[in-house]
Amino acid sequence: MRIYLVGYMGSGKSTVSKRLAQLMNFECVDLDQLFEEKFKIEIADFFKKYDESLFRLLESRLLKDTLKLSNTIIATGGGTPCFYDNMEWMNQNGITVYLQMHPLSIVYRLNDSKKKRPLVASKSQVELISFVRDHLRQRNIYYSQANIIIKSESLNINELSEIINSNRSYDNSQ
Repeated sequence: MRIYLVGYMGSGKSTVSKRLAQLMNFECVDLDQLFEEKFKIEIADFFKKYDESLFRLLESRLLKDTLKLSNTIIATGGGTPCFYDNMEWMNQNGITVYLQMHPLSIVYRLNDSKKKRPLVASKSQVELISFVRDHLRQRNIYYSQANIIIKSESLNINELSEIINSNRSYDNSQ
């Protein structure tokens, strides 16, 4: 079984993937980390040196490489579901979970984050709020296709594990 966590940057995908993997006795993979390890460059630096379209192409190929994994929680990048056929592909090859979060909660987390995100690094507070609202509205078209949608602000990891286990019928990866 593969479980793909999707959601906007700052929604907790990396943290939830670790906790959920530990609870379910699964492996945990972070797609952003895989990218940085494989290409030996931080994503922020990749965006500066190359362009987003090349990043999205390589990211999509890396996502498809997760097909060889089993019993794994995969934390995707915030944009991963929004390019190519990635969301449809994840739904066909595992269970997708959208960690849904209110835009202002996301802004708070992004401001508090140690990790600098290339898409929002140069934005003022007012610009960031507007950007997140608009960007999230665009991306929700993809995120909302997830098999399971759960509010990330009030996430209970035990409940999420139970929901996933009761929704194994969505899992096409067997």
